[in-house]
Amino acid sequence: MAIADLTVTYLREHALRLTTAESCTAGKIVTLLSEVEGSGELIESGYVVYSPGAKQRLLNVSPSTIETFNLTSCEVAREMALGALRDSPANVAVATTGILGPDDVDGIPAGTICFAWAFQTEQGQSVFTRQLRFFGSRCDVQLMAAEHALESVAHFHARTLAGERA
Repeated sequence: MAIADLTVTYLREHALRLTTAESCTAGKIVTLLSEVEGSGELIESGYVVYSPGAKQRLLNVSPSTIETFNLTSCEVAREMALGALRDSPANVAVATTGILGPDDVDGIPAGTICFAWAFQTEQGQSVFTRQLRFFGSRCDVQLMAAEHALESVAHFHARTLAGERA
């Protein structure tokens, strides 16, 4: 079973509705999910925010966070996920920001992707971040990042249910 199918099943079983805040994955997370029959009821929205201005305007990412940590940072991914969650009735948000390649940017190696998963529960919000590096063509890195974002939803949701607030 494909990662998107497993994620749709998990979202349905746990009454989760998803929103995304995608930069480098450019909507691929939502696209992968939308290819699964019946997924429409589980996808609330998806933001594609490439520029710093779009991240700030649509998701309330702080200019100082971008200036201090760079666009490719877990701190920016975290604010993107929280911004998407704040503006949505969804209870899970996934965010990605990074460098697909082939060239390094600002000293950050090509293939570096920062992720954030944010969950809204009755107990409050939980946010988890991770930075990984993928290797391959731009398209390969983009797909691997989108699939990683999806396959990690269940892992971080379980940590949220266990009471973690990382």
